[in-house]
Amino acid sequence: MRKQRGFSLIELLIVVAIILIIAAIAIPNLLRAREAANEASAVASTRTVNTAEITYSSTYPTVGFAADLAVLGGTAPCTPTSTTACLIDSVLSGGTKSGYTFTEAPGVVATPQTTYYVSAVPITLNQTGTRSFCSFQDAVIRVQPTGGAIGSYSTCEGLGPLTE
Repeated sequence: MRKQRGFSLIELLIVVAIILIIAAIAIPNLLRAREAANEASAVASTRTVNTAEITYSSTYPTVGFAADLAVLGGTAPCTPTSTTACLIDSVLSGGTKSGYTFTEAPGVVATPQTTYYVSAVPITLNQTGTRSFCSFQDAVIRVQPTGGAIGSYSTCEGLGPLTE
């Protein structure tokens, strides 16, 4: 009898089954890791906005805090002014970054502007993130554990600080 070379159908099916089992284990872990990375990026971006707001307020004391994210940003090449401060990148000043939507608004409208709040809400809940984040002029990052929208300064004030 002549010796055959190659794999049998059973051997190939076993290899495919093993690959499918490994994929079934790995894919959910990969999705959770991406979600955690998006949340970490949202927290870091919120901190960046806080730092930019403090810098803006110090640089333009007659204006106070910036009215929105677009004022803190600017397009390259950027020349700093009170309407385009060049303090944050154009992606963040556009309002969407790493699976989160960022908004900023005055807490209470005044001249000079003495309050602000910034919020980061996942674009697709349970896919790009599971929690929402916000902060205001005290620069403490606060968390909304359900991932819902944070629609006002007072809502942000009522949330607990991020502890992890």
